[in-house]
Formats: sequence, C-alpha cells, structure tokens
Amino acid sequence: MRGRFIRRKARTARGALLVLLVLPIFFLAPIALAAADAPEKADRIEVHKADRTMTLLHDGKVLKTYKVALSPVPVGAKEREGDHKVPEGLYIVDRKNPHSTFHLALHINYPNAADRARARKLGVKPGGDIEIHGLGAKWGWVGAAHRQVDWTDGCIAVTNEEIDEIFPLVDVGTVVQIFP
Repeated sequence: MRGRFIRRKARTARGALLVLLVLPIFFLAPIALAAADAPEKADRIEVHKADRTMTLLHDGKVLKTYKVALSPVPVGAKEREGDHKVPEGLYIVDRKNPHSTFHLALHINYPNAADRARARKLGVKPGGDIEIHGLGAKWGWVGAAHRQVDWTDGCIAVTNEEIDEIFPLVDVGTVVQIFP
C-alpha cells in the first residue's frame, strides 16, 4: 500500500513539474511570435534634400525610402526664421505629435547649438518648429501629388498614409541627418 502511495506521489510530482515547464510556453509563445512579427524600428533617418528622399534605417539597413516635399527654398541650410529653408545637419526627433494639424508629426530639435550660434552671429532668430509630417485632414486627398511642389515652411512632408507607416517606427531620440 505504501509503495503505491509513493509511486502515485512521484507521478503527481512529475506531472506538476511538467506543467511548470510547459505552461510558460503557452504564455510566452504569443509574445515571442508578436515580437518576431513586429517591424524593426528606425534608429536613423536620412533626408537627402537634392534627391527629395527620406530613408529610415536600422543598424545601417534600409527599412524604407520615401519621396518628400520640402520648402519653396530647398537649396541651402536654414539660417533664420522666415527664410523658408529646411535645415541641414545632425538632429534628433525630440517629440512626437499625434494631434498635429498635419495629421501626425515628428518634431526635430532644430535649432541645435550650432544653428543657434550661427543665428546669433548673424544677429537673427534661428526659427524653429521643424517637423517631418503628413498633409493633414484638409489636404490628405492630394496624396503623392503634393510632391510636385515644394510647399512646406522648412519641414519635410510625406503623405498621410506614409506618416501613418513612419510614426510607429520612429521613437523619440532617433537620429535625423539632413543632407544638402
């Protein structure tokens, strides 16, 4: 009788151990699968003004390239408030605006220290509020045709559908390099 009790207790212990080993798989597998399906986040954005392109990169690998619209004065780096130029240099995304007039927006930290120093030397205000953004509700219907004209006021514009795709892939702190 006692032997049967010990064997039964051993089977119960093995069963409990099996449950403890297998049960986490049921809880962790969906998390692992979701992580495997999640798109890679951009750790760098490169804007090439001359080509009117913006590329999202992760560890040096291109995630996606977009055609963009710039400002009416696309040549040259932004120097002052109201010059209608897109800055050039190294920046970061310092905040995300899900309630932007332009649908969604990634704000960059222009002016940086070099921009402020240049403006101070020129005796002008450097300006600010530079973003990567969509078209907004009023102009969303224009879609990709918006790229036929440089229309922003120093910003980088993509379609609403494109900024919908970009917004979750870019975190605050992402590096933005803007080339001439």
